[in-house]
Amino acid sequence: MLIQMKVYGLTLDPFTNAPIVILKDMCNEKALPIWIGILEASAIATEIENIETSRPMTHDLLKNILTNLNIIVSRIVVNDLKDNIYYATIHMATDGFEYEVDARPSDAIAIALRTKSPIYVAENVLKRSKQLAIKDFEDAKGEKRWEEILHNLSLDEFGKYKM
Repeated sequence: MLIQMKVYGLTLDPFTNAPIVILKDMCNEKALPIWIGILEASAIATEIENIETSRPMTHDLLKNILTNLNIIVSRIVVNDLKDNIYYATIHMATDGFEYEVDARPSDAIAIALRTKSPIYVAENVLKRSKQLAIKDFEDAKGEKRWEEILHNLSLDEFGKYKM
């Protein structure tokens, strides 16, 4: 079973300074932290913040190629977690054909944001990973305090998941 999620934000692992992208389910009950690289974090942040660049960056270039070839990104799926490494696929369609391409979750997420495609996480990945219970970390205004969430994770959990 797949759970639809969206990018909730980016933060830094306080122990390793590695970027973490946080996915949140549509019911605001679960969140999934995925440790990513700095360049991928920059690509995700650029799209989240609607920052215009003078020339296309790598993920923008790929989006432009897909658009010009009439290829639609139907969804991305974070579909596996093996040896603390996440795996994802990009699902595309064109002219009645469907394609599935292996990708790092960070690249798949960057492309999903640019193509306005839905993001899914396999339920078994959520079960095997460190989930964050969003309702447990809301302040009085209902805002999430990710610094507190990350601070409360154990040292063993930080740096555990790699790309």
